[in-house]
Amino acid sequence: MKRKPEDRPVVAICYDFDKTLTPDDMQAQGFIQSIGYDVKDFWTEVNEMAKTFEMDTNLSYMYKMMEASRGKHIFNRESLLDYGSKIELFPGVEQWFERIDQYGDLMGIDVEHYIISSGLKEMIEGTVLGERGVFKRIYASSFFYDENGIAVWPAQAINYTNKTQFLFRIEKGVLDVNDAEVNSYYKPGEHRIPFTNMIYIGDSDTDIPCMRLVNMNGGHSVGVYNPTTKDKEKVFRMINEHRIRYFTAADYRGGRELDLLVKSIINKISMDAVLNVLHYEDQEEAK
Repeated sequence: MKRKPEDRPVVAICYDFDKTLTPDDMQAQGFIQSIGYDVKDFWTEVNEMAKTFEMDTNLSYMYKMMEASRGKHIFNRESLLDYGSKIELFPGVEQWFERIDQYGDLMGIDVEHYIISSGLKEMIEGTVLGERGVFKRIYASSFFYDENGIAVWPAQAINYTNKTQFLFRIEKGVLDVNDAEVNSYYKPGEHRIPFTNMIYIGDSDTDIPCMRLVNMNGGHSVGVYNPTTKDKEKVFRMINEHRIRYFTAADYRGGRELDLLVKSIINKISMDAVLNVLHYEDQEEAK
């Protein structure tokens, strides 16, 4: 989907999910408890299994979820959606998307929202956000289901390094995970959403490859921390290591710091788009 100079500018806001839009890991908000595990013990076993068998940690936790569910409940898409419906969100998250969309429209910008997460797509789809369809795409780990609807195999396993591939898909507007068009050459100016029009919001080290990629290409990376605990250790480290450009509390309510920051970035992108159009028109006139 190659961009034309006259197309309306698009801003992509890309979010991690766990501890970015919600205060805790999604699995720790009901699922782990339902299979009789202490949350800390569950993740200890996951990490030990990954280390012992040289597994990807995400594949390890997905296997552990399936294995530990046997004899306790049916592990299918419906049960994961149900667990997702119980996920707690940070303050203001439910109202955030409509408000930012409206502000973008006021500034002549189309805003699109994307999830890029190592968590489970099915659980995210089960949240009020998933039900309302606020995300253009949810890129997250997911399961393959057999003819009886039971989860039997990973369909996608997204870790902190392969998260970056989805930024390139968003950049080119090639959103299908199996579309090889993402490898095609695009001239400068043809990318549907250039990195300069991207905002990446995350909370931890697992977001660093995406944050670094966005930063290197002129985009905007924002580190967030829990507004209740006010633990800023991770965001302080990321800003000291030049991984992020900004940090703020994960408080998505109107008028709060994150709201004002994202609106300011949209203002900048809007003005840059106006200047780019003027530059293009001057070039055309000079021909």
